[in-house]
Amino acid sequence: MLLSLPLLLSLLLSAVVITAAEQPYQWLSAQGFRLQRLWPLGGSEALPFWLPLITLAGTLLFVRLAWGPLARGRGGGLTGLLLLQRSAPEASDGSYSRDEGAYLASLDWRVQLARLPLLALTHLAGLSVGTESPSAALGASCLLGLRRWLTPLRLLPTSLLVAIGGAAGLGTAFRSPLLGVAYGLEELSAVKGFPLVFPTLLLAGLGTVLSEAFGSASEAQPARLAALAQLPLGRLLPPALWPTLLLTTLVMGLLGVLFVRLLIPCSAWVAGLLRSHPWRAALALATAFALLALASSGLSLNDGSLSLGPGLAGDSSSPVWAGLPRLLGPLLSISVGAPGGLMHDTMSLGAVLIAPWIQALPADQQAAVAAVAAAALFSGACRTPLFCGVFVFTLQGDAQLLPWLLVASALAAAIGERWGGSTWNTCQMDRLLASRRQPG
Repeated sequence: MLLSLPLLLSLLLSAVVITAAEQPYQWLSAQGFRLQRLWPLGGSEALPFWLPLITLAGTLLFVRLAWGPLARGRGGGLTGLLLLQRSAPEASDGSYSRDEGAYLASLDWRVQLARLPLLALTHLAGLSVGTESPSAALGASCLLGLRRWLTPLRLLPTSLLVAIGGAAGLGTAFRSPLLGVAYGLEELSAVKGFPLVFPTLLLAGLGTVLSEAFGSASEAQPARLAALAQLPLGRLLPPALWPTLLLTTLVMGLLGVLFVRLLIPCSAWVAGLLRSHPWRAALALATAFALLALASSGLSLNDGSLSLGPGLAGDSSSPVWAGLPRLLGPLLSISVGAPGGLMHDTMSLGAVLIAPWIQALPADQQAAVAAVAAAALFSGACRTPLFCGVFVFTLQGDAQLLPWLLVASALAAAIGERWGGSTWNTCQMDRLLASRRQPG
């Protein structure tokens, strides 16, 4: 990669554009948390009668739009980017094959505009998906669009350019350049090393600084940080806790595998229903999601951050049954095409499932086991051990726990490789390729 002053200036300007473009996503996410806090969240408080109606109507409208006029905005939006990494480099004149052009079209800014109302409905209805994948897709779209006006960006191969944009978009959204680099290295880019790492760090680093200026912190973050401040973080974990951490890693890694193995056929079944009986299926799915939210007092809603944060802060008060709605909510949400991925959902599921079994431990040890459970289930499902370990560390923040998070993520990823079959991203790519091979 040729490092020149025009290219550096173009990257710096791109960071400003990506950060500004991310702000609607951050705002919508914050509104989703505010709405979810109106639910009792597993408690016995009175439930406003209109909340389940909002969930029902929002889900129904989402499904009809996502499987109708806004179908291009359905899902996380990264499938085209990932398929570009498999393609041969573009010709010397910058031209692309028909398939490569279709992959690039999935990152067009008009697709992002179609995704924005779907994101709004996702958070209104409480569909259980976070903003990780949409933020990455938006970052890739921004760099792809800016290349038309910023000539130095054309020095970068297109597949590398969109991978840098995707990694920087996620790193900016979560104010963690290192997280963006880990995501780019393990998931997004066929090119590794300096050509990927330097631009991603530059874009995500400046984006993080600018995000602080915008003041777009997550609604869940201040409460989580306040709780973490009460823990004696930085202490070495006692050897007596190590067997618990290892057993947690193995069990949660297998559950991560099970999550994806359930999700793939569930999504295919839901897609078939929506294609053959669009209105009846949409109404049935919306009703099922609203009833699940009502039965769980809102624990099935959103991306699970309101459950994950307390768990990582040493509060393991989740009821024994809380794991079931946290499992069913994401399965249904992702299957109907809510614009997101598995990241926060699998982390939250790990922390919620382990909570009832560690309540006798001190708060700091509860936080450690919950973090390991979150990283292991996440990595067992996604098989990106560095990214999964760093992501949980970014949320939890205990430096002494980082080696355990990385070990747990590595072991869970190995379990996923051995028994997991296809990952969700691989499944999405295979489905898109299969659809393009079908006549008509």
